[in-house]
Amino acid sequence: MERRRLEELLNRFSGLRIAVVGDFFLDKWLEIDRTLDEPSVETGLTAYQVVEKRCYAGAAGTVLSNLAALEAGTLYALGFLGDDGEGFEMLRILKALGVDTGFLAVSGKVMTPTYTKPVFRRKNGLEETHRLDHKNTNPTPRDLEDTIINSIWTAVPKVDALIALDQLSCEGCGVLSPRIREELAKVGERYPDLVLYADSRSFIGHFRSMIVKCNNIEALKLFYPGAAPETAANLELIEKCLMDLAGRTGRPAFISCGSRGVMTLERGKPVLVPAIPLDPDIPIDIVGAGDACSSGIVSALCCGASPKEAAFVGNMAASVTIQVIGTTGTAARSQILALYDEYCGAHRWMAE
Repeated sequence: MERRRLEELLNRFSGLRIAVVGDFFLDKWLEIDRTLDEPSVETGLTAYQVVEKRCYAGAAGTVLSNLAALEAGTLYALGFLGDDGEGFEMLRILKALGVDTGFLAVSGKVMTPTYTKPVFRRKNGLEETHRLDHKNTNPTPRDLEDTIINSIWTAVPKVDALIALDQLSCEGCGVLSPRIREELAKVGERYPDLVLYADSRSFIGHFRSMIVKCNNIEALKLFYPGAAPETAANLELIEKCLMDLAGRTGRPAFISCGSRGVMTLERGKPVLVPAIPLDPDIPIDIVGAGDACSSGIVSALCCGASPKEAAFVGNMAASVTIQVIGTTGTAARSQILALYDEYCGAHRWMAE
């Protein structure tokens, strides 16, 4: 892609209206100073002392954070939160990003999903330890599903794109339950020109009439469940997965292939859009890379990009975010252009 084309697409982002429906996880980082350890009077066990707390919007919230960093114009959050402190914190974070939270239901029947991440302060940085996950493990209440369905149909006429982000592997316990997926398929059938996009860790094969994205490992599990994990590096096999995935949904499909890039269909044929060849000595953190990629893909598609062009923008966004260490990164438009200038000037093949 030529630089002027990339800049043209990025400049259109500010006029976009995008809704994200899915599981909103609070990412809560707790920094622990082990020099302050105290014994618990009650148990005698070590009481770790938290000296700093940082909270971020995770999962579907990460997508919104990336869209906000790309300066997408109007953003909506659809889903549910618990009537708890974590839900309060999530609302505060989303509102600070400029997200419209009017479609987020708050209910005492569920808890706000949370990833609590304790880290120990060391001389050479932070050391992660066991994470504490708070997830809803019971089926999503039907009245909450009714609320989400009503929100979807209310939001759709207002937006250029609707992104469905499915974080969970427990069927029916999150926002994108089977009933909600079925409703999204109806939206796709009624609004064929809407950029309707789904990214799911465990159920990508259950979405219909939508643009879909997964990674190569998830695609392999869907179509070749008995295949060895290393088979995911076989691009010919991933091409077959891509064709089958697009055939199931009737819409374009994207499969991310790690450091090799993103595969999509251009004029009906599979094409691998290569990732930026970062310096191997640069430390990276791939947390949130898929969400950054999705944000770039969807925003570009809304602005008239072809699937190949959208995959390129997604690659650029992901390449920026993985260079942010210790937290889930985001990619600003200026950072994407700076990365383009740094790498595509030296590697001309990437700009073609």
